[in-house]
Amino acid sequence: MEKMPFSEMDMAMNTVMTRTQGETNAAVVSTDWRQQLPVLSGKQVTLRELRASDAQSLFALLTAQEVSRFISPPPSTVEGFERFIAWTLRQRTAGTYACFAVTLKGFDTAIGIFQVRETEPGFGTAEWGFALGSPFWGTGVFAEGAELVLEFAFDTIGVHRLEARSAIRNGRGNGALQKLGAVQEGVLRKAFLKNGEYLDQALYAMVEDDWRASRATTKPMMQPNVH
Repeated sequence: MEKMPFSEMDMAMNTVMTRTQGETNAAVVSTDWRQQLPVLSGKQVTLRELRASDAQSLFALLTAQEVSRFISPPPSTVEGFERFIAWTLRQRTAGTYACFAVTLKGFDTAIGIFQVRETEPGFGTAEWGFALGSPFWGTGVFAEGAELVLEFAFDTIGVHRLEARSAIRNGRGNGALQKLGAVQEGVLRKAFLKNGEYLDQALYAMVEDDWRASRATTKPMMQPNVH
């Protein structure tokens, strides 16, 4: 999670959230996610492709200390986020990486991101990461968005094994991964450099067979719409 790319969020709700008047989730028809990411919709969350206009809200939310303390350093300026967004689109076109903006139903402001990148050609094994503005922690936004991304990774991309790393000190991140069914497979000693200190990381993984088996019991509760 911490080493997912941020290479080449605490503002008041009413200053970062912009209601989309008369919003309807416009259908994105795409037979290939490399051409354009699908729009993934749940009950309260919509995940979509990042846009340059998301840079302002992501800068405001994701650079907050409580959000950035256990992730790779986010861009330090709005322009840096614009460059990051442009980079995500190039990597998606290359077929090696996908990055979704997290938005709430009825709003079009990006409040976080989910990332999936291949770690071997063809996405047999991939890594995912996420960052969400702290005003939305504990609201169910992360859990619903994560389920949508997992379905995208296993069903659309065809991932066999999905990995994540989380600093041992990151209790919230570790707990979130465990609730999703990720299995801790080991500890990577001094694997993550943050603020001049090397931190131990837990390595988590989910494999396709286990995910499908667990989904068989939860699917009636979760019926995401893909446009």
